[in-house]
Amino acid sequence: MKIWLTWTPRILGLLFAAFLSLFSLDVFGQGFGFWEMVLALLMHLIPTGVVLVVLAVAWRWERIGAILFMALGIWYLLTAWGRFHWSAYAVISGPLFLVGVLFLASWLNRTRIQSTT
Repeated sequence: MKIWLTWTPRILGLLFAAFLSLFSLDVFGQGFGFWEMVLALLMHLIPTGVVLVVLAVAWRWERIGAILFMALGIWYLLTAWGRFHWSAYAVISGPLFLVGVLFLASWLNRTRIQSTT
């Protein structure tokens, strides 16, 4: 159980970052020049970069990472509310909350184990 709680949020965080990066592929069909396309691609990859930075923090400090992942989910809900179908909120915020809860469970499990030894 300890190994599962340790690695599941990390793997899901990486998979979610890869999923977010798929949204940046639409810049290739826009007819931009090379440098405009590079700039557009970098701008579209900013959310992926943010998730990867939060994942790096969470990898070391699980409790802080849990808070940051859940904060990202709340931030997305607050900034995008009313613009999309409810399923868009579930697809983006849902994994952020899930990864945050799993990092929190991992941290709680680790502190429980350390307090018993």
